[in-house]
Amino acid sequence: MIVYEYPFNERIRTLLRLEDLYEKFKFFVHQEHAMQHHVALSTIFDMLEVAGRADLKSDLLQELERQKQSLLSYRSNPNVVPEMLDAVLGELETVSANLVAAQGKTGQNVRDNEWLMSIRGRTIIPGGACEFDLPSYYAWQKRPSEQRYNDIVAWFAPLAPLFDALALVLRLLRDSGGPVKMIANAGSYQQMLQGKIYQMLRLSLDENLGAIPEISANKYMLWVRFTSQGGDLKPKPLEDDVPFELTLCNF
Repeated sequence: MIVYEYPFNERIRTLLRLEDLYEKFKFFVHQEHAMQHHVALSTIFDMLEVAGRADLKSDLLQELERQKQSLLSYRSNPNVVPEMLDAVLGELETVSANLVAAQGKTGQNVRDNEWLMSIRGRTIIPGGACEFDLPSYYAWQKRPSEQRYNDIVAWFAPLAPLFDALALVLRLLRDSGGPVKMIANAGSYQQMLQGKIYQMLRLSLDENLGAIPEISANKYMLWVRFTSQGGDLKPKPLEDDVPFELTLCNF
């Protein structure tokens, strides 16, 4: 099964973009080649660019507190397993405390590092990080991979609490809905949402079908149109019936 996610608002869109960048960062930072570490460092710069557009820290803290209060109301529910509830509440407490303890603006340690900012300024330019442009960066890339790894991890460390909070919020959001089996007749599906607010939808389908969903949605209607790719990879309308699973997620 392949899962597609669609955010209903700008806040969730930002969280998903940051999550995508974090997955990319985790992959490349654990590689050994200097070019792969260059991608990891550039990804940190991309994270700062996305995170700097909103006050994510306070937003995430508010959401974590709201989730905590919501979960506390389930303590008296006989259908809730106390141990599982306590585990989630404990995780919320730990993640919130670490985020509160993170001082200053997100990524301020990177912004205060003139050397890193000089690299960031050059990476914006295509091919701008060549050795003749940044000889000190070129020299750093020639250091042992373990040393480069330790440097990058240290630069990222102040950002870690933010991404731990982000991961927890998105996990709780994804767990908030249950999948429902649907059929897109002749490759098209519509559903009236009747003004109910959702944060995100998840669409799962068999990747062997070769179907690609194009999704649009607002608080009134959800529309999915499935396409396929030919040899030129250009999307073409799919006229077959497409079975899929739809999950509407909301806190």
